[in-house]
Amino acid sequence: MENNLTLDFLKRLAKGIAQQFGNNCEVVVHDLSDNNVERSIVAIENGHVTNRKLGDGPSHVVLEALHGDRSNLKDHLSYLTKTKDGKILKSSTIYVRDETGDAIGIFSINYDITSLLLMDNALKSLISTEKEEKEPEQITQNVNDLLDELIEQSVQLVGKPVPLMGKEDKIKAIQFLNNTGAFLITKSGDKVSKYFGISKYTLYSYIDAKSTSPS
Repeated sequence: MENNLTLDFLKRLAKGIAQQFGNNCEVVVHDLSDNNVERSIVAIENGHVTNRKLGDGPSHVVLEALHGDRSNLKDHLSYLTKTKDGKILKSSTIYVRDETGDAIGIFSINYDITSLLLMDNALKSLISTEKEEKEPEQITQNVNDLLDELIEQSVQLVGKPVPLMGKEDKIKAIQFLNNTGAFLITKSGDKVSKYFGISKYTLYSYIDAKSTSPS
């Protein structure tokens, strides 16, 4: 992160929050300043909650931050996520900004509420979220798992298996992957091309097709 004082403060804040709320509270600091999409985590407390560690990354929010306009990113508070092993988390994502307003980092809190859900009626006010979501977003442990999940989501978006997809279907899927930042992951183009049965040249043309489509 560009400002070492900022990073030092965030590390101390993460430790303080984690100790305040206990072992079920994971606090993560992502560094966005060098665009290192595969090693964004520079501080983490209670990493056992999502089975992540220093140097891991990214999550969906990190990819979206790196791919989009960083000055327009909005904090995302009190929403549900889930881990690969089935834990349900109550999460908040807060963007850390520089003096120009661009996001240079992400401060995330992930609280494991799995056991609390068993006492939903008694603890409903504690675990309520800002809005109801049909399916919590999954927190992945590494970029390969994340890419697999994004590809699966692109297929679900189209609504048909790849063998039944036409050109427009594949364009829709590829543009979804591009918009979520999937192609920031190393060698993602090779994997996506193979999955959809297209060449790298066709892949790039499908990505560029977005700019020629009507708004």
